[in-house]
Amino acid sequence: MKQQTKKQRLKNVLPWNAKDHINQSVRDMPPSGIRKFFDLVSEMKGAISLGVGEPDFVTPWHVREACIYSLELGNTHYTSNKGMPELREAICQEVSRDMGIDFDCNEEILITTGVSEAVDLAFRATLNPGEEAVVPEPCYVAYTPDIILAGGVPKTVPTRLENEFRVQAEDVARRVTEKTRSLLLSYPNNPTGAIMTRSDLEDLADVVVENDLIVISDEVYAELTYSKSHISFAQLEGMKERTLILNGLSKSHAMTGWRIGYAMGDPALVGAMTKIHQYTMLCAPTMAQVAALEAMQSGKDEMLHMRHEYDLRRRLFVSGLNRIGLDCFEPKGAFYAFPSVQRFGLSSEEFAERLLYEQKVAVVPGNVFGESGEGFLRCSYATSREELIEALDRMEIFIKSL
Repeated sequence: MKQQTKKQRLKNVLPWNAKDHINQSVRDMPPSGIRKFFDLVSEMKGAISLGVGEPDFVTPWHVREACIYSLELGNTHYTSNKGMPELREAICQEVSRDMGIDFDCNEEILITTGVSEAVDLAFRATLNPGEEAVVPEPCYVAYTPDIILAGGVPKTVPTRLENEFRVQAEDVARRVTEKTRSLLLSYPNNPTGAIMTRSDLEDLADVVVENDLIVISDEVYAELTYSKSHISFAQLEGMKERTLILNGLSKSHAMTGWRIGYAMGDPALVGAMTKIHQYTMLCAPTMAQVAALEAMQSGKDEMLHMRHEYDLRRRLFVSGLNRIGLDCFEPKGAFYAFPSVQRFGLSSEEFAERLLYEQKVAVVPGNVFGESGEGFLRCSYATSREELIEALDRMEIFIKSL
């Protein structure tokens, strides 16, 4: 038989499809439900967005100026993989002063590219394929995908309105198996605005010790706690060694676009995260680290001012929601309200879509944050009081039309 030409052989090959070469976990993963509503509202003239969790404040000028001056000096090179020593030292000093926890700024802290990277690194560094991480829901949309991408198995635990969405130790204990390695805590919580009490955390500590778990504590909203001071799981006796604290400046200092976060914990845990960070990010952006150092050293007054303004908005907006018939418990942290829409006979998604198209108010349906979020909406009050009042007026019109 005559040998086929190269052209003939290529003709017999099946058509190439890029989708066949995508990681199965990625292929099965739905896109972010938050971004869906953000994209819709960005194309809608006159819409009010209560959807994306981002401060409406601009990063304070002295922080931006520090970055600009650093660029003028030519500071555009890599820093240490772990981050600038001065920034690590400033963060450790603040944590020691505010929470009474002492960390070694050389071995127990890593500067990351936002808290999002810190979450990803934490799961990749602590989970072997098939091992489990327990995650209370409703929760931030990235947690479950991050666990899956790390080769782990998410075990979700519902939280409930009657407990003000505080995760209960007995519910966590029921989800733990011999394959469970970690418990994710995210308080103050996105999307509910819930916080944990010391008693809640002490109950969880018993479960953590009994099952030899690591606690991954995302505390990015810690500075935005209103009625009480924030309590970290690491502050409990004997829990520092078992806890990875993840935090950053995005929410507290209006620095979302700078992408600066950090992880603090046992040297072995932080060291494992640093290994992955070395091969993926190398280091957080140098100019952003310079800005973060300025914010840590001289940005306290602006942070307190922003928190005070969020508190005013919180009280205005939550009382307004209850007045117009959207039952809402009092969120005690972050900048989200989580009202119920269960009495209207619409799913969270139906309610949110109709509200957007009929009254041009964008909120995020609660089911985006997990099954226990169904029947609720996430409304961000990180926008001006004037816009919040207008949004409430439009929402009231919509409710009356149902």
